[in-house]
Amino acid sequence: MVFPVETEERVKRRALNICQEHLRKVVEVTRKTHQLIDSFVNGEKKIVRQLHAEIRKSEEEVDIARRTVAKELAEIGAILISREDFLRFTSLTNEIADFCEGIAFRLLELTERGWKVPSDIKKSLLELSEGMFETIHKLRETVMTLSYGASKTSEKAREVEVAERVVDDLYRELEVKILNSHLEIPVLLLLRDVLQLMEDAADKAEDASDAARILAFAM
Repeated sequence: MVFPVETEERVKRRALNICQEHLRKVVEVTRKTHQLIDSFVNGEKKIVRQLHAEIRKSEEEVDIARRTVAKELAEIGAILISREDFLRFTSLTNEIADFCEGIAFRLLELTERGWKVPSDIKKSLLELSEGMFETIHKLRETVMTLSYGASKTSEKAREVEVAERVVDDLYRELEVKILNSHLEIPVLLLLRDVLQLMEDAADKAEDASDAARILAFAM
């Protein structure tokens, strides 16, 4: 069966819109995670608790949005040849929200138990958080260019790569700093987890930007 060109274009726009809405929710989770880290650094325990609850709720909304994407793409059916590419992109970005929830949980534990973290490590933690958020913000900018051609998307995707490399450098520097800080073992382990999850989120954003490049050729 041959479908009219305009029908295929319409379903592509529909698929892109639902993926962009899912990503918007992921970015919101990331933004709240950055705010939580800032509150943790400033010792604002009440705000850390509040943001942790908001992040958990937002992460659930992200999962619901991912299922909506899968349902919509299933309904679109074979008319959309690039359906699997949209699904892969959404699966990658969904993991970012999972990582953020893990970060929030660990920092809440540090807060509730009153474990001390040196101010220089806190400062570096905030810098890493800023880098993570910047990477994911660049990913959203990349996705917003999907309707403007593959070259524009590729250009924006390179900005994601640059931002991710900054996160890599900050991550390695902070990891060494933590290992040399003589922290209590539980604090050290929780902080290393937080670092790893932030680096994982930035890595996943880079993977998603590669998936967006592929999508750009299908649009």
